[in-house]
Amino acid sequence: MQTAETRPLSGLHAAATGAGSGMGAAIAEELAPLGTRLTLFGRKLKPLARRRDELASRHGAETHAASLDVTDAAAILPGFAAAVARFGRIDILVNNAGAAESAPVARTDAALVERMLAVNYLGPFHCIQAVLPAMVASGAGRIVNIASTAGLTGYPYVSAYCGAKHALVGLTRALAVELAKTGVTVNAVCPGFTDTDLVARAVQTITAKTGRSAEAARAELVRGNPMGRLVTPAEVAAAVTFLCLPGASAMTGQAIAVAGGEVMS
Repeated sequence: MQTAETRPLSGLHAAATGAGSGMGAAIAEELAPLGTRLTLFGRKLKPLARRRDELASRHGAETHAASLDVTDAAAILPGFAAAVARFGRIDILVNNAGAAESAPVARTDAALVERMLAVNYLGPFHCIQAVLPAMVASGAGRIVNIASTAGLTGYPYVSAYCGAKHALVGLTRALAVELAKTGVTVNAVCPGFTDTDLVARAVQTITAKTGRSAEAARAELVRGNPMGRLVTPAEVAAAVTFLCLPGASAMTGQAIAVAGGEVMS
């Protein structure tokens, strides 16, 4: 029997960006059985549609897939408006879409910095603006920004990415204080190196630039993790889900590292 305990988010509308694969897909998989109606945003509709069908089959979840590029600021308001027209006010927003490019500072041009800011900071900023008025008016809402340990510390050769993720953590903290009395919470989840396509591409880059084997490149990425392994997307999703539950209503402005002890915040 379905109860408030088994489906604590029943009837709420959750929207996640970058939801077609990796952490975004894992987050949708965690939220679906808790009763949410889901809008899955991403640039590529085919993997989103596949995820939509899987969630409906496994969990009976009401799920909609919609193409959206968060770097296209003009597309965000109409994209979110269409989601609201389908499932009602958005109660949970997970800003998961992101990208990482690497280069030494000397070869990091303004265009690279702008790309990192566009997807990792400005995209979440505009998505928040799209959902916030309705959340505040209702007196409730959850915003979870997927940042990175790169938003809490520094890594070489990714200065633009680190800067953008630090900006996202700063936005999280500032907005949490601004909204503290509204019933809307704002938190960040900061994964370490996670077993996703993003890390797979990083391994390929290291291999191409250094001539190391894929195994050696992967070992380099996990070296800083005291657990000696990559984080799994499901572990990140579990942290996100916790922040969306009713019991997390007093948690706001937090940047939670899911990184095996690599970074302690």
